[in-house]
Amino acid sequence: MEDELSSAMNMKTNIKLDATDRKILEILQKNSNITNAQLAKEIGLSPAPTLERVNKLETSGVIRSYHAVIDPASVGLGVSTFVMASLKGHNKENINKFITAIKSVDEVVECHHITGSGDFILKIVCADIAAYQQLMLDKVSNIEVVDSLQSMVILSTFKDSKSLPIPG
Repeated sequence: MEDELSSAMNMKTNIKLDATDRKILEILQKNSNITNAQLAKEIGLSPAPTLERVNKLETSGVIRSYHAVIDPASVGLGVSTFVMASLKGHNKENINKFITAIKSVDEVVECHHITGSGDFILKIVCADIAAYQQLMLDKVSNIEVVDSLQSMVILSTFKDSKSLPIPG
């Protein structure tokens, strides 16, 4: 069975995208609810080849999934933080243990393996500071391979784009 670190390191090769593919990706990033007919009209193709191109982008892994973007405050998530985590050792076993443990913490919405003064950066969302404190005490700081944690509370967000710039 492939471990977590090796799995993340197996990056896909770049897929050749033409101008139409790039246009499809730009449109779907702005509105994934668009109908195939509307998408076809916007890119200047008929519906059948448009659907074929979208299916190819999905099958090849360029399009990984579709999501609703939810306003955190509207569902009672009033505190967002970044947490830099440093591990007790930088070996593959500790990294895999950390990744496995952190995947089970629902409040961790992002986890990135990084370079620099920490090993991982996490984005965490909670109802309030008390819930955040409880999460850190009960779950995150109790992960056996964690050496230290540095929290940064997000005061304001001025850009939170989920759209990637598609190179042309």
